[in-house]
Amino acid sequence: MTATRWLAEHAWLPDRPGPTADVLIEADGGRITAVTPLSAGGAPTAGVEVLADAVRLPGLTLPGLANAHSHAFHRALRGRTQGADGGPGGRGDFWSWRDRMYEVAARLDPDSYLALARAAYAEMALAGFTCVGEFHYLHHGPDGTRYADPNAMGAALIEAAAQAGVRLTLLDTLYLTATVDGAPLAGPQRRFGDGDVDGWSDRHDRLAAAPHARIGAALHSVRAVPADQIATFAARNEGVPLHVHLSEQPAENDACRAAHGVTPTRLLADRGALTPATTAVHATHLTSADVTLLGDSGTGVCLCPTTERDLADGIGPARRLADAGVALSLGSDSHAVVDPFEEARAVELDERLRTRRRGHFAPAELLTAATAAGHAALGWADAGRLAVGARADLVTVRLDSARTAGVPPVGAFFAATAADVASVVVDGRQVVADGRHLTVDVPAELRAAIGAVTR
Repeated sequence: MTATRWLAEHAWLPDRPGPTADVLIEADGGRITAVTPLSAGGAPTAGVEVLADAVRLPGLTLPGLANAHSHAFHRALRGRTQGADGGPGGRGDFWSWRDRMYEVAARLDPDSYLALARAAYAEMALAGFTCVGEFHYLHHGPDGTRYADPNAMGAALIEAAAQAGVRLTLLDTLYLTATVDGAPLAGPQRRFGDGDVDGWSDRHDRLAAAPHARIGAALHSVRAVPADQIATFAARNEGVPLHVHLSEQPAENDACRAAHGVTPTRLLADRGALTPATTAVHATHLTSADVTLLGDSGTGVCLCPTTERDLADGIGPARRLADAGVALSLGSDSHAVVDPFEEARAVELDERLRTRRRGHFAPAELLTAATAAGHAALGWADAGRLAVGARADLVTVRLDSARTAGVPPVGAFFAATAADVASVVVDGRQVVADGRHLTVDVPAELRAAIGAVTR
């Protein structure tokens, strides 16, 4: 990988409340080697000859954006599950949506999953995501039988990310029971299970990382893992990224209290599953004591506002979590929307709806949630900052579109959409240029891959 230089019209540098004009960014071997603001009083201080070989990046350049929570196969559900009957209209809730999700899950095999995930990850790249955390539990065949390669589905996701040009953390998921009280997996859920934590460990330990992919772990939820196996699972994954769905639905909280006498957060805390390496996904329906437990343990929280909105889950206590010391990250989860700007501004806008007040999160806080905090939650602490030594991930947003024209660069998270992403560089390699993915025909591949599993 050769040395590269970019001249950003505006770049958002670390620890600054807003963007800086005229910044020269240099990289070698996929790492940033220099970040040099060139303007003094609005006039470039470097000679034109010094910048002759620099690639111009008109607009606002951000660090790579991290999608900390993804279920790639859910992309096939977009626009199909709004009602209880599975159609685009009518009524429904999380549980009726889940039935439609299971129908798609039952149709996937390693080849069709590779095709769908490649297209889904390429769509994320177009939106500015340079790294994805894949919460993966489609482990086996539809009837629960293991493939000849027991990690064939996980390997398909790792290969899909490579072909789409993004980094991946495969959050291989422990999923053992259907309910908090231990009902066995049935129907499409059978392909999720490994029998017990030992069976999961045996398969998980055979997963192979790659230069673009790291292996993490996930505990699906307190309803999917018996309480007596949580501590063993947590101990075996000490120090690696460990994610868990937490209190997404009031029904989950009620069932946990009925079975164990405590909230899901307390159950996890008592079994050692809340640590600085843990990220709780959603964390929507928390008690004040839950918020304190998460903050005191150093656990992060991944908010997925567009999915929580789409599934009528509710609005989580984002500001209270942040004030408790919880690092917030963002995910697109079910991919009802793939737009990091929408996810980021929703953190602020949902707080406004909940409190009927404005001004809860500064733009720089939203940037951190969308970038550095998300990468850290996925085990890539060397990404998400335009700084020397960081991975050379650059996402450039147009400031001349119908949405962003006349908007100051600092306002990008409240104005831009994924459609305004013009250029994406991942580890120093160009993946998106002029708003087009360089290797994947994203609309065509999405149409084909979704059609194959929904017909």
